[in-house]
Amino acid sequence: MSDSRIIEPRTLKGFRDFLPGAMRARDWLLETARSVLKSYGYAPIDTPALEYSEILLGKGGDESDKQLYRFEDNGGRDVALRFDLTVPLARFAAQHINELGTPFKRYHIGPVWRAENTQRGRYREFMQCDFDFIGTESLTADTETALVIHDTFAALDVGEFTIRLNNRKVLAGLLSELGLGDQTATVLRSVDKLPKIGRERVVEELVAAAGASSDQAQSLIEAVTVTGNNDAVLAQIVEIGGDATAYGVAALRAVLDGLAAAGVPESRVQVDVSIARGLDYYTGTVYETFLDELPAIGSVCSGGRYDDLASLYTKQRLPGVGASIGIDRLLAALEELGKVDLSDAGAPILLTMFAPDRTPEYLGVANALRREGLAVELYPEPKKLGAQLKYADRKGHTLAIIIGDQEWEAGTAQIKVMATGESETVAHSDLAGECARLLGNT
Repeated sequence: MSDSRIIEPRTLKGFRDFLPGAMRARDWLLETARSVLKSYGYAPIDTPALEYSEILLGKGGDESDKQLYRFEDNGGRDVALRFDLTVPLARFAAQHINELGTPFKRYHIGPVWRAENTQRGRYREFMQCDFDFIGTESLTADTETALVIHDTFAALDVGEFTIRLNNRKVLAGLLSELGLGDQTATVLRSVDKLPKIGRERVVEELVAAAGASSDQAQSLIEAVTVTGNNDAVLAQIVEIGGDATAYGVAALRAVLDGLAAAGVPESRVQVDVSIARGLDYYTGTVYETFLDELPAIGSVCSGGRYDDLASLYTKQRLPGVGASIGIDRLLAALEELGKVDLSDAGAPILLTMFAPDRTPEYLGVANALRREGLAVELYPEPKKLGAQLKYADRKGHTLAIIIGDQEWEAGTAQIKVMATGESETVAHSDLAGECARLLGNT
């Protein structure tokens, strides 16, 4: 084939391939999240990547609409790739809730697409793990959402993390007190940018986009950036917003009390009045989660209550609350912090091969070890031992089993610990037990 016919292998900007090490790390992350979600009674679902555009448009705000991958398919239908998993859930619930019943708890793991500017930990195609509680307005569900976030990140052993809480009704009350209640959606989208663009630019945006006066904008920023422990922050909000913020403050207190009763350390939960969440459909509690060692990467798990979203698709009232773990952003953060193993080994043990006429025996040894619960990769062809051990080292195998002609005759095997180079010889009957012991000690 001439060079002119070779297509350059490349990926689109904002998209990426996952090599085996990264995929195994992602699988571990997802398996851990699934385990926590199942322990709370969440059930798995799936929805199509492609939806009618009318299902998605106008649900997350102008910014989300601009980021849609939208096109006309071969059947002339106006379609778009989902930009999150919450809007498809609202459509799904409206379509199937009579069959499922309420309350309904689901989790959904899948890719989403947003044509946004790429940056560290942010891609145009990325994986989300969403979990939602549909069909209840009880604050117990809001508290449980925060508990699931806490237990998932504790199980992932990510180091210290902080769940930041707010309530959209607190923000709505503050806006009402400041005379900005008729510009709620615009104002909240601007406030949500506070950690990204800073105080001065948010004030400028509030004046330009929401028609706020400079005094109104400055007062709002003062209100949403109050500091102190949770009780102090809530007390200041009541002082600033009065009765207009009472419901939202009471809701936050109920969630905080529930988390404390469940044993969540107070240091891991912080009331942050600047948390607005940019999507328009949130109506109550909102959540953002940050890794204390790497706050600059942004929130790695966000969500909130959305009591009216499903009303776009059904007359039945289906309030909901949930959150989404940004799997790829979290994985990027854990890679940066050195908290995930990116080795290529799918199995901790490599069984080397020397004699092709003994292939059935090698297969038998490998399968016997697997039946004992050990993960084993069999090298597929006889090569020099150095080449096979080099392969084991590159792939990240923990142990290498060596059975040459002498070992076959003696009914023994050598076990080599790759990290130290130490080896020992054992009988075939003891091979599984000794491998298990060595793996338990590494």
